[in-house]
Amino acid sequence: MLQTLAITQRRPGVAQLTMARPAVFNAFDEQMIGELDAAFAQLAADPAVRVVLLAGDGKHFSAGADLQWMQRASTASFDWNVADARRFAAMLQRIDTCPKPVVARIQGAALGGGVGLAAACDIAIAADNASFAVSEAKFGILPSVIGPYLVNAVGKRQARRLALTAERIGAAEALAIGLVQQVQPMEALDAAVDATLAQLLANGPAAQAEIKHYLAQLQPGPVTAEAIERSAQTIARVRGTDEAREGFAAFLAKRPPTWTPQ
Repeated sequence: MLQTLAITQRRPGVAQLTMARPAVFNAFDEQMIGELDAAFAQLAADPAVRVVLLAGDGKHFSAGADLQWMQRASTASFDWNVADARRFAAMLQRIDTCPKPVVARIQGAALGGGVGLAAACDIAIAADNASFAVSEAKFGILPSVIGPYLVNAVGKRQARRLALTAERIGAAEALAIGLVQQVQPMEALDAAVDATLAQLLANGPAAQAEIKHYLAQLQPGPVTAEAIERSAQTIARVRGTDEAREGFAAFLAKRPPTWTPQ
C-alpha cells in the first residue's frame, strides 16, 4: 500500500501519480523516494498506461528533501549516505528514462529536489503562482543528484547561477530559461495539462519510446559520422515497424490510427 503517493487514472491511458504529503508541502524522504521509484517502474511496465502525469497534492508541488531526512543524513556514516544518495539518483533516473512521456503539473513551490523532479520530466507545465529554487546551498550542501537533470533542462551556466545563489525565481523566469515549457494562470492549469495529454495520446507510443531513447544519446556539438550513422540505422529500423505501417496507412486513409483513444 502506498503511503506517500496516490495513483489515479486521469483519463484513459493517463496515470496520475500524486505526491500526497501536503502537510509538509510534499517534501520527500526515504519512503517517498522508494515509492516513487516503484510506482514509475510499475507504470512503465503497464501496457494500459500511455502517459504519466506527476503532480503534488495541496498548494505546492514539492518542497524537495524532507529536512528531518537531511538532518538524519548529516549524522549518518559515509557508507549510509552513499547508499541513500544512490536510491535518490536511481529514482530520478527512473523518471528520466521512463519509456512513456512524463508530464509535471506544477503549482506553488518547487524547491531543491522538487526542481529535480520537474527537470527529470519530459514536459513541465506550471501555474503562474509557481516558484522555483535550487536551495541546497542554503543548508551547506549542493544539488549533486539533481545536477545532471538541471543542466539538461536549463544549461550549465543557468544551473550554476541557480545553485550558487539559491535564489527563488518565478514561473515567468522558469519559462524563459527552459525549466518549464508552459505557464498558465492557476485556474487554467488543468486545461493546459489536459491539452498536452491529448497531444501526447495522439502519437504513436512505440515512436515516443524510440524518441526518448534516441534523443538521450545525442549531445550538442558537431554532428559526427557516428551520429549520422546512428540516425540512419534508427529511422531505417523504425520505418519497418507495425506502428509505422499503421501510422502511414491511417494518414492515407484519413482515419485515426489504432492507438488514438476512442
